[in-house]
Amino acid sequence: MNKGRQDKGRESAGIANRRLPFARRFAIGAEVITGGGTDFRVWAPKSSSVAVEIGSDRNLTEGLRKIELEPEGEGYFRGYVGDCGEGMFYKYKLDGGSFPDPGSRFQPEGPHGPSQIVDPSRYEWHDEGWGGVRREGQVLYEMHVGTFTREGTWKAAMKELPELARLGITVLEVMPVAEFSGRFGWGYDGVDLFAPTRLYGTPDDLREFVDRAHAAGLGVILDVVYNHLGPEGNYLKQFSDHYFTSRYSNEWGEPINFDGDHSGPVREFFCANAVYWIEEFHLDGLRLDATQQIFDGSAEHILAELTRKAREAGKGRSTYLIGENEPQEVRLVRPIDKDGYGMDAVWNDDFHHTAMVALTGRSEAYCSDFKGSPQEFISAAKWGYLYQGQWYSWQKKGRGTPAFGYPGASLWTISRIMIRLQIPSGVCVCIS
Repeated sequence: MNKGRQDKGRESAGIANRRLPFARRFAIGAEVITGGGTDFRVWAPKSSSVAVEIGSDRNLTEGLRKIELEPEGEGYFRGYVGDCGEGMFYKYKLDGGSFPDPGSRFQPEGPHGPSQIVDPSRYEWHDEGWGGVRREGQVLYEMHVGTFTREGTWKAAMKELPELARLGITVLEVMPVAEFSGRFGWGYDGVDLFAPTRLYGTPDDLREFVDRAHAAGLGVILDVVYNHLGPEGNYLKQFSDHYFTSRYSNEWGEPINFDGDHSGPVREFFCANAVYWIEEFHLDGLRLDATQQIFDGSAEHILAELTRKAREAGKGRSTYLIGENEPQEVRLVRPIDKDGYGMDAVWNDDFHHTAMVALTGRSEAYCSDFKGSPQEFISAAKWGYLYQGQWYSWQKKGRGTPAFGYPGASLWTISRIMIRLQIPSGVCVCIS
């Protein structure tokens, strides 16, 4: 029997083909293969078996079939389906039911619906000459796509790119876009980290947005949330109990397991996500949300690994990596070879707080220890953080770490610590 007939025989029997001689781009998800077919791979150690349920409609009713995936060891299941491609819908059938793919590239019906197969190679890029974004001399504009225009879509936002460039903006920081439940959200409770939310358009709409931004001379970085996942539509625990940990306390949700038992595939999942945005969407970098809630006691901290792999994904393009860190730990921007995480910048919340007091005349909550005085502005510009270990009455403890006293202090620190000014309209202009 020839190989083609063998493959069709296996699929008609509901068994995925054994691994073919092609390399996957990422460890998990449905990947369309050049020449035809789709390769499925998922980490599901909680289930004794995994099948992919494939259909041609969003309700998984038309042409529905179930194909068993084969175990690969360490909880991974994989299979190639030769007559399955772009636009088809699927879920994974586990011991406990049928669920969307944790590595889904698109959820057109939201996080509870089926996943859709996406072929990223179908988009024709035009930014071959784009060199990426460097740290120095940038003016950042924080954009929430859902409220940036009346339509709240990538298509509508594209029309405003020339005007943003004319204003002097050089980099767009797009607030989180991972799929989440509901019709509106700021993006910080995403549950499908590889799937750009359906609310703003398709994955190719996002690609076109980045492409056109580059044509207009604008860099684009993405805000990502790796400290927790949202509560609704989060099906990770159906696949494995090891995505999360009880060893730490997280103020936003369940802490991610980056250093406990079976944490290897979890680290791989999040590192792959960082690489995915940069490789497949040509993004110029990432802004990592609330890094103080990312816990890891490994020899290589997950933030250092993420930074390293994100830079490698740029493949020669400059990649701009920013961390948000409320305790203001300068370790984030210290070089990796000096026991740091190697990022380009961290938010200077002290500057933000004193600016808010100066703008509004109100000093309460986390702004209660700031005066909004000219001296605070001067000190923030000169030294970076205002609080570098001093007592902070709002938190009743010391705040911040010294931004001097290690190689490259003073001016080096100023160039690496972002100044974030929140304009009352909700737009954030960040000047480095």
